[in-house]
Amino acid sequence: MKVRWGVVSFPGSNDDDDALHLAADVLGHDAVRLWHKDADLKGVDIVILPGGFSYGDYLRCGAIARFSPVMQSIRAFADGGGLVLAICNGFQILCEAGLLPGALVRNRSLSFVCQDVAIRVDNAATKLTSQCREGEILDIPIKHGEGCYFADQATIDGLVANRQVLFHYADAQGVVSAEANPNGSLDSIAGVCNRAGNVFGMMPHPEHAVEKLLGSVDGLKLFLSLADAVSSGRGARASA
Repeated sequence: MKVRWGVVSFPGSNDDDDALHLAADVLGHDAVRLWHKDADLKGVDIVILPGGFSYGDYLRCGAIARFSPVMQSIRAFADGGGLVLAICNGFQILCEAGLLPGALVRNRSLSFVCQDVAIRVDNAATKLTSQCREGEILDIPIKHGEGCYFADQATIDGLVANRQVLFHYADAQGVVSAEANPNGSLDSIAGVCNRAGNVFGMMPHPEHAVEKLLGSVDGLKLFLSLADAVSSGRGARASA
């Protein structure tokens, strides 16, 4: 079954083309660009909010993008069970919009980081991770200056209790440690989902790990998981 992917383009997005390439060229599915001023989601099955620097990261990362017209439609889509994957700047936007808990703040080093990292899959029973194994290590690149995940302790405890923490930064053996944490994220959190399990946010870039030429295909498992969720009827489609 061909899945219809929608990739949002904000002013300053720079990974939207990569996400479109992943959907159309790597997976061979339908892919459409969703402009930030448009409210029409064009009947997509899955929405991706890509990385970049929406609106130049003015005020705070994602603080302006949360008010874009397309976000009202994405909120309604998510509330209706639609699958939404937010990557890097997309994660920042959804936290600002309240669609995901917590916030992304300046890296511990106060500098931009760009490197491959190991992330450990800590919940393989979600629509994003069903093609992974619990405890599996994925090799995924990061590139961000404000990727430190932060929330109050009650929120962190709730995320852990509800199994909403999907990925932790870890070493190649799966050990979580300060040394393996590239940005200072609390509890080494690299990705979370909402309580309903249909909205996902992660700082690492799985769309940059889908072809052997790029050094890793580990990210492909996440997109195949989402596609499988749609094919099996576990995701809602946006109104055409």
